[in-house]
Amino acid sequence: MNSDTPDAQPHREDEEQEPPPRPAGRHRWWLWLLIVATVAVAVYLFLPGASRAQRKKSGSQTGAQTPAVPVVAAPARTGDIGVYLNGLGNVTALNTAVVKSRVDGQLMRIDFHEGQLVREGALLAELDPRPFQVQLMQAEGQKAKDEAALQNARVDLERYRVLMQQDSIPKQQLDTQAATVKQSEAAVQSDQAQVESAKLNLTYCKVTAPIAGRTGLRLVDTGNIVHASDATGIVVINEVQPITVIFTIPADRLPQVEQQLHAGRQLTVDAFDRDNKNRLAGGTLAAVDNQIDQTTGMTRLKAVFPNEDDALFPNQFVNVRLLLDVRKGTVIVPVAAIQRGPQGTFVYVVQADHTVAVREVALGPTVGGEGAIETGLSSGDVVVTDGIDKLRPGSPVQVRTPPSA
Repeated sequence: MNSDTPDAQPHREDEEQEPPPRPAGRHRWWLWLLIVATVAVAVYLFLPGASRAQRKKSGSQTGAQTPAVPVVAAPARTGDIGVYLNGLGNVTALNTAVVKSRVDGQLMRIDFHEGQLVREGALLAELDPRPFQVQLMQAEGQKAKDEAALQNARVDLERYRVLMQQDSIPKQQLDTQAATVKQSEAAVQSDQAQVESAKLNLTYCKVTAPIAGRTGLRLVDTGNIVHASDATGIVVINEVQPITVIFTIPADRLPQVEQQLHAGRQLTVDAFDRDNKNRLAGGTLAAVDNQIDQTTGMTRLKAVFPNEDDALFPNQFVNVRLLLDVRKGTVIVPVAAIQRGPQGTFVYVVQADHTVAVREVALGPTVGGEGAIETGLSSGDVVVTDGIDKLRPGSPVQVRTPPSA
């Protein structure tokens, strides 16, 4: 019993000094937590900073290399530009004549082509002349009869004068015979008038052009009976060479026109088509109406055009441009370059460093696609004409050659 007890006590002491074993799952949990924390710290410290630096670097490169805006530009030039008045006009024939027959009769022949240019006095139509030839013969026969009676009365008058000298007849008989002679002479004159009237009617059987011009469509056909009282007539002739244009301008601009006319200047007028793009003809101002239309505040003017190429046609609608004055040595730019804003008119000027600057200008008269610049530009300044909607002051630009060039 005693020998066994000392061996047992040291064994229990060893067992009390050894620590108990730790759970394996708890040790691995702390390890994974440490790994995740390390990765999170690395991501927070390194990746966002690198990303911010990269974005900053990329942004600085983008700002330094802003792409240039492609534009079309044109240089301002020095030249002459006209001051014009624009109006709406209607082409009218210089003269218009409705050709009618001056006698009644049957239309035997048409001697013109529809739309033909005819001269004054040209034969247009012929009527049946036979009734008027008969009338002429009757008038000539009556005249011959009255001439014979006149001759007899004159012979009797000479005989009565001899008898009166011989105191064989009373003076009253001589005076009566003298009156008979005068009566016969008047009858012969009347007969001569009837002969001339018959000849004139015979001439009227040939219908001629009263004016020179262009014939329209014929209004009656061959074989019909025409009358001098017909309202339509045979054909209408319009004088189109020269031709006139009646147009209107505002009454406020009339003093400028009158000033030029009183100075003895001949004002030129251009006629354009309905779209106001193609010039049709050129002429001169002929007259100004003597009153102003109170309902519209407009006044009418008349211009004359030679119209040798038949570019203008009666009742044609045209746009009219009246040249009042010519400004010489002014700065001219394309109208497409002129912009309008709250501060007025301005243009984009291309500078030497290939950027644009806003330049305020004072706009003068414009003609077609060009405008005069009174102040703000000099000859040689390059202005942007296309691509303006993408520009801002200081924007870099790349000037392209216009397609028309």
